[in-house]
Amino acid sequence: MQYYEDLVVGTKQAFGEYAVTREEVTRFAESYDPQPFHLDDAAAAQTHFGRLSASGWHTCSMTMRMMVDHWKEHAMASLGSPGIDELRWLRPVYPGDVLRVESELVSKRRSASRRDMGLIKSHQTTFNQHDKPVLSMVSNGLIKVRDPEADD
Repeated sequence: MQYYEDLVVGTKQAFGEYAVTREEVTRFAESYDPQPFHLDDAAAAQTHFGRLSASGWHTCSMTMRMMVDHWKEHAMASLGSPGIDELRWLRPVYPGDVLRVESELVSKRRSASRRDMGLIKSHQTTFNQHDKPVLSMVSNGLIKVRDPEADD
């Protein structure tokens, strides 16, 4: 298990492989972002996207899936997240794209009110198969401290 004490600011990781399907793009859009360019090929062709594209929120969800799979694989003692500081959708994501993530730990600190918890800040970039960034975000995470009684 990896705890707060094990994390080193500046550490970079690359992980994930997520194949985007047309069925998933339209299913997500029908449920959460039913705009025509996420649902209909003809309507999407008339927009600046030029073809059916995934919702930015779907791109966030695919990124989150790759992040959680990575944490599970590396036994991270994750305790959730208090939120995102910055989120940018840089390029459209299309059916047929294959996504991956690069992450850098940019800061960490112990919680002042919960000594059993650390707060971490990471910058994630999601790339498509052409190594073009499609999403950028700065996320905040909570992680379990191995020894809450120890000094920093």
